[in-house]
Amino acid sequence: MNESSIKRRRGRPKKEQTGFSETKAVLIRTGMEILTEKGFAATGIDAILRTVNVPKGSFYHYFASKEAYGLVLIEHYSSFLSAKLTKALSAEGLEPLARLALFMEQAERSMAKYNYTRGCLVGNLSQEIAQLPESFRDKLGDVLNEWQILVAQCFEHAKQLGHISTEHHCDELAYTFWNGWEGAVMRAKLEQSGVPLQRFSTFFIRSIQMPD
Repeated sequence: MNESSIKRRRGRPKKEQTGFSETKAVLIRTGMEILTEKGFAATGIDAILRTVNVPKGSFYHYFASKEAYGLVLIEHYSSFLSAKLTKALSAEGLEPLARLALFMEQAERSMAKYNYTRGCLVGNLSQEIAQLPESFRDKLGDVLNEWQILVAQCFEHAKQLGHISTEHHCDELAYTFWNGWEGAVMRAKLEQSGVPLQRFSTFFIRSIQMPD
């Protein structure tokens, strides 16, 4: 390798490389937006490409198949929601259960922003799992388990502070929370209303909280 080739590797990437990177980001962002509204099995790649005006060749430059694309979307959505969840559960000045309530409140505001047409990508895909590649099943399960761990840690903190009963198993409580929350998100989409989310939040927190 000569000196000139080393110099070309440094600094700002070539314009073509930057363009490809931006194209991939657009495909991921658009795919996440569409799949929080619609099903994966019924959404064709051509429809997504028309939405963003990207040629099919560019799509297959990054994703070997629709299945590979879907797995990337799940991964990105998981990272997105995990970051929001972690931030809410780390909010200063709030007790653990209030932090969980904050997460639910923020999620409700996010759904309201789009008139409750967008839900949870993981929840949406889980509802059509029988029509999806088997690789999705394990991926979705792993994502839910990761979120469950974060909420279980919140409950452990609440237990240490005496805010919930010591008889509670925090892993089971977190498992139950996610089952109920995903159902509330689904009904919020159905009714195009934040009421299911608000009612679930109030009921769940009240049902596990130790009386004053």
